[in-house]
Amino acid sequence: MLQVKLWWLTLLSCAVLLFSTTGTPYAADSDKGRRKVVHVLEDDTGAVIVQTAPGKVVTHRGGTITLPCRFHHEPENVDPARIRIKWTKVTDAFQFQDVFVALGRQQRAFGPYRGRVDLEEAGPGDASVIIHNITLEDYGRYECEVTNDMEDDTGFVSLDLEGVVFPYYTRLGRYKLNYHEAEDACKQQDAILASHSQLHKAWLEGLDWCNAGWLEDGSVQYPIAHPRDQCGRKDTPAGVRNYGYRHKDDERYDAFCFTSKLNGQVYFLKRFKKVNYPEAVKACQRDDSTVAKVGQLYAAWKFQLLDRCEAGWVEDGSVRYPIVNPRSRCGGSEPGVRNLGFPDKKFRLYGVYCFRKYSGSPEVQTTTAPFKTTTKFTNSTGRI
Repeated sequence: MLQVKLWWLTLLSCAVLLFSTTGTPYAADSDKGRRKVVHVLEDDTGAVIVQTAPGKVVTHRGGTITLPCRFHHEPENVDPARIRIKWTKVTDAFQFQDVFVALGRQQRAFGPYRGRVDLEEAGPGDASVIIHNITLEDYGRYECEVTNDMEDDTGFVSLDLEGVVFPYYTRLGRYKLNYHEAEDACKQQDAILASHSQLHKAWLEGLDWCNAGWLEDGSVQYPIAHPRDQCGRKDTPAGVRNYGYRHKDDERYDAFCFTSKLNGQVYFLKRFKKVNYPEAVKACQRDDSTVAKVGQLYAAWKFQLLDRCEAGWVEDGSVRYPIVNPRSRCGGSEPGVRNLGFPDKKFRLYGVYCFRKYSGSPEVQTTTAPFKTTTKFTNSTGRI
């Protein structure tokens, strides 16, 4: 019987009892040196049964991660060249995307995974794969399938990303995006539509937003940390309110976007005078950079601790500024990215936030732990 056993990542500080692994997922500095937990039991026949604690592997955009999967075959004298290993990504709608397949020495990666996926090959029974230069789209659930002739078994592992969820609407106003437009709007701002689990995690961290938005599974939801009458009644409990799955073409809402670490730096361009939007674009270009996208500004606030009490243009024509350390003159008592809306591009004057991509390898090498900011927003715009 061919049995596939997943080795899920845990954060418990224990030694590996059996089948130690060589690949180490991204972890905070304080977690370095910690190993995966594997409990080994024997049944009445003496066959080894591996049981692992469930969990997720966690990395960040630009990082490298191992999706762990091991198998044990009985009898053990099977020809390795007859073992077929296949990895597939599974979406919430139970659609399947081929990622990687190996049969003996023959290996092939598919689509956007080409050139980024390799077998770990840490020894017999290892079906783990290593994914390099992680993208936002890599987030999700993966199936590991091992086949020997007519026998096969599968297991699953989830890939999670360190990141930040932010609500988004365009210059057109609130509730103007169908599902496909919301998806495009997030991509244009260096993000993707958030998943329910990402939105729920953001709510646990304090995200409070009174406007419903699309999620990647086609549902419409919104997080309420402080119940009030204008947001579904004051006497209802806090939580993520769910409108269910909506018509993707006909119904219109805002969007909840998700982004992760940057392969570059966002900075406020120091100038002696404020500029309109066309002048802001040219100013960043002269500084060998581009106007920062909304998702890039949020990522810089979350991971680079960008804190600037000056309003500046961003790529979509809105004016925003990031606050890590709240103070009364900078828009309130909570950290977050303040939004002053979409002023006239020609006649209103502000600073500008620019983005400069790191030169060299596209892979982000830093393993610094993300700053534990409390993600709270208000629906009203503020003034400096």
